[in-house]
Amino acid sequence: MPASEHTQTPVQYLPQWVDSGHDDRPVRSSTDEYTGRQRKLEYPPAPQPSPVPVVDNHTHLDFRDGYVRLTPTEVMDAAETVNVVGAIQVATDRESAQYTIAALDQEPRLRGAVAIHPNDTVKLAQDGTLDEAIEQVKEFAQHPQMVCIGETGLDYYRTEGEENWEIQKYAFKRHIELAVELGLPLQIHDREAHDDVIATLLSMDKLPEHVVFHSYSGDAQMASILNEHGWYASFSGIVTFKNNHDAREAARQLRQELLLVETDAPFLTPHPYRGRPNAPYMVPYTLYQLAQTRDQTVEDLGSVIFDNTQRVYGKFKAN
Repeated sequence: MPASEHTQTPVQYLPQWVDSGHDDRPVRSSTDEYTGRQRKLEYPPAPQPSPVPVVDNHTHLDFRDGYVRLTPTEVMDAAETVNVVGAIQVATDRESAQYTIAALDQEPRLRGAVAIHPNDTVKLAQDGTLDEAIEQVKEFAQHPQMVCIGETGLDYYRTEGEENWEIQKYAFKRHIELAVELGLPLQIHDREAHDDVIATLLSMDKLPEHVVFHSYSGDAQMASILNEHGWYASFSGIVTFKNNHDAREAARQLRQELLLVETDAPFLTPHPYRGRPNAPYMVPYTLYQLAQTRDQTVEDLGSVIFDNTQRVYGKFKAN
């Protein structure tokens, strides 16, 4: 079934938002960060349901976007209509960790990940509170539905300067050690820092059993390194972008047992809806693209990806 055949926007995401009441969640900018133009804030139509269960490997439900305010249960109810049976809700600071724990307590289809985002580590180090914040990550990770340490890693796009990069590397190593200590998978944020991310991983005495490159942005050469070490690549909507030939070639080169799929919602909305709000119900668009890119059926590749997801994070209940 082609990805271009889509249905209506899930009823939960139809415009209904009124800016009233108290809501501390961060809000995605209504202006596109690359073009500076005003974004279209209506949620896109849903894809055709996946023929096999799929899990959104990485999403940020604590971010609001568009004209809706949904509970975690409403989000997952909408996702389940297209056979998205679970999602990893990712916390990147103390506030989002508290949101995530509350979401996990009310919604059994969610699992959680927690870390200090690399872009936040520099300010915390300057304040003298970075080590304390990482210790808090350890505390948050004790929740039984917290199944991952992440997203952690290096970001040379938003944070510049060797001194600041060294702070990010220090925090990255601390998170790796924490994942090893707790026996949890590691989700990596890698933006314009491929070589140093890989070098950091290879410098460690021990790594977690499962290492995941979230929203994989490397090329086929980097994919060969992941193949060699058994590291996972989670593909977001960027693999659907028309000019991103490198990502599609990487997807072709990767061993299928190392593939995962995600939204990174509310960001990185798949083509042809790039720039509009994103949500877990959109993840089948990316699954369809991966199957087409690899010349596999959605049923075959989707089944493998679902098995991969459960190998990394534990069982999800299929419909």
